[in-house]
Amino acid sequence: MKKNMGSADKTIRVIIALVFAVLYFTKTIQETFGYILSAAAIIFYLLLW
Repeated sequence: MKKNMGSADKTIRVIIALVFAVLYFTKTIQETFGYILSAAAIIFYLLLW
């Protein structure tokens, strides 16, 4: 099945994933919310492939 995802969508997902990762690793967000955002970043990144 062909995925329906353009280059703009891929770029936006990568940017969001990077922002979530930076916020988590700089300890701007912590604990449960940090875990949720890091899981979302992983999901955004994995959905590109």
